[in-house]
Amino acid sequence: MNVPRTVFIIQTSFIGDVILVTPLISELNRLFPQIKIDVLVKKGNESLLANNPFIREVFILDKSKSKISEIWRLIHGSKKRRYDLTLNLHRFGSSGIIAAFSGAKEIYGFDKNPFAFLYSKRFKHEIGNGTHEVTRNLSLLADFGADSLCRPSLFPSEVDKNSVSQYTNKKFVCLAPASVWFTKQLPEEKWVELIHSFPSALKIYLVGGKTDEVLCQSIIDKSGREGQAQNLAGQLTLLQTAALFSKSEHVYVNDSGPLHIASAMNVPTTAFFCSTVPDFGFGPLAEKSEIIQVENLECRPCGLHGKKECPLGHFACGKQMEVGKN
Repeated sequence: MNVPRTVFIIQTSFIGDVILVTPLISELNRLFPQIKIDVLVKKGNESLLANNPFIREVFILDKSKSKISEIWRLIHGSKKRRYDLTLNLHRFGSSGIIAAFSGAKEIYGFDKNPFAFLYSKRFKHEIGNGTHEVTRNLSLLADFGADSLCRPSLFPSEVDKNSVSQYTNKKFVCLAPASVWFTKQLPEEKWVELIHSFPSALKIYLVGGKTDEVLCQSIIDKSGREGQAQNLAGQLTLLQTAALFSKSEHVYVNDSGPLHIASAMNVPTTAFFCSTVPDFGFGPLAEKSEIIQVENLECRPCGLHGKKECPLGHFACGKQMEVGKN
């Protein structure tokens, strides 16, 4: 196709998925500096894209409202924009309908979407062969000469940075112990073990959403390090968390959203993979990063996504994890 002047990017999935779209945005701007880029995300994730200098406008899909009315509203709005190119990174039906009827001259997306047959061009999305999700996303721009892998990016504002400055006046590490899925979450006792491995002079911040506050406090209480560790769960926005990570000596995460925030800020990262595996393509991309996992478990991985409980009842992929080698 001709050089696109306007692009509509759709990714209405989770926090990490939105962060992993930012390399696509950066590459579009590198390849076509005058391009205008709009992005569609689900409500709650729009703050991740705040201050991104390469984005013209962020549109929001509110999944708490009628799906049909929201789809129609977004299709109507996108048609008025007359995009040259729509890129759909999401693999489910609602986004496929929006992309297919966006009115763009060309529509690119993955072949797993049920409405991919309406796209101009379809791309394979193969999980499990070690290809990173960023590389899969960038494959949609391969014909334009895009790089195959680059780090995601987030842009905390000066206000975000100033809001966490009170926590950054001494050396510290960050722990993000929670996950939506139980089997992707390192057990509490392992986080306690990790805390015990840190020198007493090192400050420790536990971060997460409001719903993670109880878990983080439980870990601190069980560690007996109340004076050293501080619970920040629910107190920081996503970009404030990114600003805090950027000043951290090291970040410790599960296979979850905070892992990708750490990658975007290029902070030294240790990622614990319990029931999932890095070969799915969601590993850390910071220059200094490591993955810790339990090798040679026949039951691992037990699925593409985490589960609410271990299917076999032993949760060996979490309980046998070796941590605390600092």
